[in-house]
Amino acid sequence: MTALTRLALGTALALTPGLAMAESLVFGWSPNPQTPQVDLALEKGYFTDAGLKVELVPFNSGRAGFEALLGGQVDVVFMAEFPAATGALMGQEFAIVGDLARFTGSRVIGNAGAGPLDSPADLAGRRIGTTIGTNVHYFLDKALEGAGVEAEIVSAAPPDLVPAVVRGDVDAIVPFPTFYGAAKDTLGEDYLELRAPGYEVHYILAATPEMTGEKSDTLAAFMGALAKADADVAADPEAAMAAVSASMQGAISTEALATMWQDVEIGLTLDEGLAELIRSEADWILGQGVIKAEPLSDAALAAYFAPAALEAAQK
Repeated sequence: MTALTRLALGTALALTPGLAMAESLVFGWSPNPQTPQVDLALEKGYFTDAGLKVELVPFNSGRAGFEALLGGQVDVVFMAEFPAATGALMGQEFAIVGDLARFTGSRVIGNAGAGPLDSPADLAGRRIGTTIGTNVHYFLDKALEGAGVEAEIVSAAPPDLVPAVVRGDVDAIVPFPTFYGAAKDTLGEDYLELRAPGYEVHYILAATPEMTGEKSDTLAAFMGALAKADADVAADPEAAMAAVSASMQGAISTEALATMWQDVEIGLTLDEGLAELIRSEADWILGQGVIKAEPLSDAALAAYFAPAALEAAQK
């Protein structure tokens, strides 16, 4: 390669968006059915177009990703909202910058051999398995409270809940949504479900203080790419399903996604409803005695919300 060719190539790279001038961002995210905005932004190159080099770091759970964020190992993380309530109570440093989707299909799953499951009142006196101290435990408590009944809550690890209800060790379970399909397949004709109102899982984006401070331009570019993809999801859900299925390497079909998304409200937002939920969860956590802390004040809770990047992206 001649000196002139090298000079020409260097000039071309410098003028190409997303290459020489790319800003790095480490994103804690794994392919999943609930975040089609990310799949489309990756597929269509929106992050690159925004001048970003996004490094994806997978985690087995949102809680693990959140811990990595607090430790400075990732810049932005995708997770359910519940860890944010714990983090806020403990005064940890992070910011909530977006809400990608809401899961509206939380449910109690029962074994028909233990009796009917037509309303939350039917849970009275039952042995119900769940994972203590998590958002599904919160959902169960709220369902029982709303019906004015009590039940015996049995703690179990997530993978142990379906076998427990199949064996009859418990009458019903409240597992994470990823286990709904296994419960239905395993219980077969004995499968019952109860969709109690009052709780939606919010799939949120949390960022480090650096991202909302000195690297706010990088965060704005990231949220802008997601906002663009969010509009694409609304305009063409079928294409979004295809992108998600491809991202998950065919582990879930577009047909299965179409059914699943009947219980998912997809749309990039950040509103008061999320703040109210986190406050309720924080109060519940304090009531459980899991954490000793002061209740979250309005000012303390508001300090964890950083809507500027999303608001700029949606203008």
